[in-house]
Amino acid sequence: MSTVVEPATAASPARTRAARDASGAARLGAGSGLGLGVAVLWLSLLVLIPLAAVVSRGFSGGWSGFWDNITDPSAVRALRLTVVSSLLVAAINAVMGTLLAWVLVRDTFPGKRLVDVIIDIPFALPTIVAGLVLLAVYGTDSPVGIHLLGTQRAIVLGLLFVTLPFSVRAVQPVLMALDREVEQAAACLGASPFTTFRRVVLPLLLPAIASGATLAFARAMGEYGSVLLISGGLSRTKVSSMYAYQKIENFDFPAAAATATVLLAVSLLVIVGLDQLQRAAARRG
Repeated sequence: MSTVVEPATAASPARTRAARDASGAARLGAGSGLGLGVAVLWLSLLVLIPLAAVVSRGFSGGWSGFWDNITDPSAVRALRLTVVSSLLVAAINAVMGTLLAWVLVRDTFPGKRLVDVIIDIPFALPTIVAGLVLLAVYGTDSPVGIHLLGTQRAIVLGLLFVTLPFSVRAVQPVLMALDREVEQAAACLGASPFTTFRRVVLPLLLPAIASGATLAFARAMGEYGSVLLISGGLSRTKVSSMYAYQKIENFDFPAAAATATVLLAVSLLVIVGLDQLQRAAARRG
């Protein structure tokens, strides 16, 4: 009597994946489900519910009231200054942050550890103290002879101060993880250092550079303390966060909430756009 051996079917890997997914779903129903519920609740209490409350307050007067608040000439001027300054800061940080990260990773020099620590100072320093530092150096009694008080350049400088670590710390670990043998192979094939950086290193760094620039942009959009003193309190140097605070002081909460809603929408658009670009880059390999 002969024994018939059934051939393995193509559906068996699919059944295996389905069983694995089913077991994962079962695990989610116990401890993982509880952890997910606590995480969502915590995120809702800290972020989602407050943001929804601000948006709701911004539309408390209806669409017409919201539109009137955000199209007020003072609000438009503040928003334009905020967006333009934030874009400029993101572009500068993309270049200078990458340069600093390169120096810290690829070069060895006296005081390297000190420079690495100094870069993180804006993270720990209160932003109002950062504004005081900038005012002491670039104010009316500037010891270096650079007087920027009450200028738009002062706004950009203050935003650069508080956002620099985002770009450096986003690029630095990616640069440390790069395989140096690929660069050495390019050099052996006759590529110049600049060509090697442009054709080999830079494409690998672009996602990290874009991520750091986006974080810097988002932080600059909502910055208040570092630009409060150096702006001089002038209308031409009033960013959106300062404009919103002025409205709160005048008890015009719908106008302040409407401005905050616009800032939130702009930041979300930039962050979501970057995420889509990174996903597209990942699909292309």
